[in-house]
Amino acid sequence: MTVKRMPMRRLALLATTAVILATTACTVSGGGNNMAAASAGTHDQIGVDVAGMNRSVQPGDNFDEFANGGWRAHTEIPADRTSIGSFQGVQEEVDRRNNEIIGGAGQGNPAAGTDQRRIADYYAAYRDTAAIDRRGLAPLQPILQRIAAISNVHDLSAAIGGNMRADVDPLNATNFWTENLFGLFVTQGLETPDTTVPYLLQGGLGMPEREYYLSNDPDMVRIRTAYRAYVAAMMRQLGMSDPDMRAERIFQLEMKIAQGQAPVSEAQDPARVQNWSRADFARRAPGIDWDAFFGAARLGNQQNFVAWHPQPITRLSALVASQPIDAWKDWLAFHTASRMAAVLPSAIDNLRFGFYGQTLSGQQQQRPRDRRALLATSAALGDAVGQIYTQRYFPASAKSDIQSMVQGIVHAFDQRLLAVDWLAPATRAEARRKLQTLIVGVGYPETWRDYSGLEIRAGDAFGNAWRAQDYEYRHQLAKLGRPVDRHEWWMTPQTVNAVNLPLQNALNFPAAILNPPFYDPNADPAFNYGAIGAVIGHEISHSFDNLGATFDADGRYRNWWTPADLAHFTAAGQALARQYDAYEPFPGVHLNGEHTLGENIADLAGLAAALDAYHASLNGRPAPVIGGLTGDQRFFLAYAQAHRAKQREAAMRAQIATNEHAPDAYRALTVRNLDAWYPAFNVRQGQTLYLAPTERVRVW
Repeated sequence: MTVKRMPMRRLALLATTAVILATTACTVSGGGNNMAAASAGTHDQIGVDVAGMNRSVQPGDNFDEFANGGWRAHTEIPADRTSIGSFQGVQEEVDRRNNEIIGGAGQGNPAAGTDQRRIADYYAAYRDTAAIDRRGLAPLQPILQRIAAISNVHDLSAAIGGNMRADVDPLNATNFWTENLFGLFVTQGLETPDTTVPYLLQGGLGMPEREYYLSNDPDMVRIRTAYRAYVAAMMRQLGMSDPDMRAERIFQLEMKIAQGQAPVSEAQDPARVQNWSRADFARRAPGIDWDAFFGAARLGNQQNFVAWHPQPITRLSALVASQPIDAWKDWLAFHTASRMAAVLPSAIDNLRFGFYGQTLSGQQQQRPRDRRALLATSAALGDAVGQIYTQRYFPASAKSDIQSMVQGIVHAFDQRLLAVDWLAPATRAEARRKLQTLIVGVGYPETWRDYSGLEIRAGDAFGNAWRAQDYEYRHQLAKLGRPVDRHEWWMTPQTVNAVNLPLQNALNFPAAILNPPFYDPNADPAFNYGAIGAVIGHEISHSFDNLGATFDADGRYRNWWTPADLAHFTAAGQALARQYDAYEPFPGVHLNGEHTLGENIADLAGLAAALDAYHASLNGRPAPVIGGLTGDQRFFLAYAQAHRAKQREAAMRAQIATNEHAPDAYRALTVRNLDAWYPAFNVRQGQTLYLAPTERVRVW
């Protein structure tokens, strides 16, 4: 689905889409936060937001506008957001619940060393901006002093290695892994699914990805100018001499880093990945003092790595030796302050928001501090909060209901595999084995994280955030040398999201996404299958998209296709990519169908499987007509309304440039490839979205 929090890029400069190393995180963005409700407790609730439709538009001309135009016309984007939609509507309810959990954690003065105490102290310290302002730069000074003391490549290499982080940033900061020269991801090997290994990935940029530095697009040029100003202002806040000069050399260094990085099309390609021994780094990537780097990164005893981006690692390493030490020291100081801005004085926090929030995304106001504190606490102590969340808000009945839907949609997908006439028996057998061994987690993990090793101090917002980041890093490193856990969760229960894990051949559906408008236990089944059912189908289908299909049932990266089958599958993907290439959100700005292909395949195949499962759930009975809408009409409208969204232009432009998901309005148009949509809405030849049967893309 789609990551609408521009800050979190999900793994793709760490990894992306249905892949890669581990996750296809699918934040369900889209709009609508209030679905029309009938009487509670009945199964005839229509679910569909009828008032949010725009019936003056023909479904066959613009299905998104037909489904969501009324809502969009009467909905304003709040000043502290870059978009509003279904995702944000669910997030509001989850935030309300988290406020009860986190905001009330200190009641009763919980004992020291308990998760309740950690939650209460983290939240209170993060909220206390007066205390943060009083401390000023004092918490940062020891780090800045260590950076200032760097005098040679050995020291610099150790500083870069010591700056390594992994996985999720508890500050919810923007792309913190790309702000480090390299990112680390720990999971099973591409070719050795029974062995846990560290992956090293390209990083080093303060802007979302390399095209922000290299593109001649006028909007990118404008953003580059604003970024330089942001860097200079940050250096000024840090009390650095000649901040404009320092900002310029930081920017020029990042330009060289951008030139050394792989473009997105290459960065996502597992075929380019290489296995490197510890000794290979000095031989293949000279420049960094790798002994110093790995020692500081606490990987000194690790002998085997996966170089996810081998050529960029070589190029970035060379820059460590070839570029001035002072430029690197400025770069380290700037990125450390920028990454930690949320727990530094308000002037620095607001400065960061001015660039990442306003310039990059068009957000007009910073989120209220108490809400940001909820998000930060939930990220830093995710399982501690999640355990309480599921106990209070995720009943066993909801888990059972979703598990039943999952089983039905998996069965529907299996039936589609059996019906595909172009698959050779060997390919079909491999695909079915992968589907039948898929591990599906619903609601919450089987085991919870232990936070006893994480020190949270009352009144120490900066230290808490820093230690939480380090705790997460230590947690990832601790997996090295241990058996692979295919049941491991990569999202907390209170995350409004869903994920496919190709290497684990597993899915996670956190409890938080299992709420209206994605899932309503009182709604008509057509609604639930069109909304959460399509999400479930989407995640299942990621195992069979252009990247997921390169992994087998054991999570091993290998080609299990016959040449003819692969050619057919590739041709279908190319047809879908061309369909999305034709969409033009702004004059001269087209979607990139190849870049969004994995998500588009998952949308298409997932929607088709969910529709089949809905029809099967009727057990041969005709679907009732409710509110004047047939079952198929409610199904397709639920899908489109799950993707309803209103987005600021800057945010959409950024998404088109960098994100592997198409904007939601175009994802809603997936319906034009399903035969059943045409009679459901009497779509006729000559209407804008009409496709002749032979032009409708069928992947699975």
